[in-house]
Amino acid sequence: MKHQNTYKNVFLWLVALVAINLLAANFFERIDLTRDQRYTLSPAAMEIVSDADSPIVIEVFLEGKFPSEFRRLRNETRQMLEEFSAYNSNIKFTFTNPLEESKDAEATAQEFYQQGMPPARVSVQENGKSSEALVFPWAVARLGDKEVQIPLLKNKLGATDEERVSSSVQQLEYAIANALNKLVYPRKKKVAVMRGNGELPDAQIASFIKTLQEYYFMAPFTLDSAAVNPQKTLQQLKGYDLIIEAKPTEAFTENEKYILDQYTMNGGKSLWLTEAVAMETDSLLNPSGRAFALPRDLNLGDFFFSYGIRINPVLINDIYSAPIILASGEGNNTRFNPYPWFYSPLTTSPNDHPIINNIEAVKFEYANQIDTLQNKLEKTILLSSSPQTRVEGTPREISLEMVSQEPDMASYKDGEQPLAVLLEGEFTSVYKNRIKPFEIKNPLDQSEETKMLVISDGDVIKNEVQRGKPLELGLERYTGNTYGNKEFLLNAVNYMLDDSGLIDIRSKEINIAFLDDQRTADEREKWQVINIILPLIILGLFAFGFNYFRKKKYLKYLS
Repeated sequence: MKHQNTYKNVFLWLVALVAINLLAANFFERIDLTRDQRYTLSPAAMEIVSDADSPIVIEVFLEGKFPSEFRRLRNETRQMLEEFSAYNSNIKFTFTNPLEESKDAEATAQEFYQQGMPPARVSVQENGKSSEALVFPWAVARLGDKEVQIPLLKNKLGATDEERVSSSVQQLEYAIANALNKLVYPRKKKVAVMRGNGELPDAQIASFIKTLQEYYFMAPFTLDSAAVNPQKTLQQLKGYDLIIEAKPTEAFTENEKYILDQYTMNGGKSLWLTEAVAMETDSLLNPSGRAFALPRDLNLGDFFFSYGIRINPVLINDIYSAPIILASGEGNNTRFNPYPWFYSPLTTSPNDHPIINNIEAVKFEYANQIDTLQNKLEKTILLSSSPQTRVEGTPREISLEMVSQEPDMASYKDGEQPLAVLLEGEFTSVYKNRIKPFEIKNPLDQSEETKMLVISDGDVIKNEVQRGKPLELGLERYTGNTYGNKEFLLNAVNYMLDDSGLIDIRSKEINIAFLDDQRTADEREKWQVINIILPLIILGLFAFGFNYFRKKKYLKYLS
């Protein structure tokens, strides 16, 4: 009977184990106990992961000996990848050390540079001493013969390593999900790069267009035929989901404006980088070092006014700005030196909109003020100048002599000025209750829900060109500073065209706690002593107490 009960118990335990395994295999659940839900994937990320039906291998280069901040980034990256992998076993990852098999760190760094993955040089504080280390904060995701690079470290001007790592951890989920999105989903939507109105040449927008091609089909589009066959031009333009107007310098005709208006009325989205003042830094590179900033009329005043904004022909002079780089000396003795230049505002973000959340400052050049007007459209000021701004009217003479003059701080009292405004909602046609430039079938006076972003400076999208090759957008080649221009524009396009909600992941807030390096160095010996002596004291007290009570117990029995 006793053996029967034993067999019965064993059988019941086996049944219970099988049942638990079946339930675990069919019902998946993970519990995130962090206050900010750091390890809970967003719905958009989970949707992308669930659609990955082939193995995706992610190689992370964050391995090796790092400062504590970057060990935190490595650990957070590992934990985030484990979360992705837990939801889909097709997501696999490895961590490698690029310097492990190479004795030449600089050669390895140069190889990463050539692949578009520049390493980071970080300061290491150890025992009160400072040194420099190379870190490769990148990952590469591969699906078949497709490959996508994943930046793991965000650069922020003037930020400490802790601040950089903190902002990077904020964006880990987005960075990984964005890469998987590129691999899992084929390109569907189409973007038109407008031509024919004196826009920036291809070489000066190549960096951004190349990046955008990873997400969307790209093609140039001209409005030249608007004069002879406007109906056909409009029909062709409707085939694109978004248009990009990159710094037009020639006025638009009424036919062209009506085509663009009806494109918007049919739900088309648009990114306008346009300005109301003609001024270029190259114009100052003459013997006098002077040039005039003049109003530029693109015949778009009524166009934007009807949509609820106005770009004023004024210049933004901002104390918080990027420097101008001027050459001195000749031949091999030429030096490129930075000087204060208040016509290159570094914009701030007055809100936490997904487009501008946690991005680097965006560099403008000779930007104009944008007024927002009352109508039913929702308007979001994405970027503005700093509180220490002065608005200057035009025509105005600009001189390089300004770099040596102390600014009159009392005159910088105009406050923050809008420089990039997002419009969302149902637009009213510019030509409602007006004579139409030409007749079309089924003209619309009211649009469906759509979006338009207006930026009051065409140079935001402009990359530098060196020896005929375009440089990275936002990179200042002489100072090495990287501005947030590309990330801002890419986020903007993704926001306007993104149906999956991936861009919303950028709004997720994560709080990262770091050790105080200075306090750690100052109190190092104290805590070492505590960690050595305190356990010994506790162990001694336990031994004394154990012997005391043991002796007392046996003395009681003996008595």
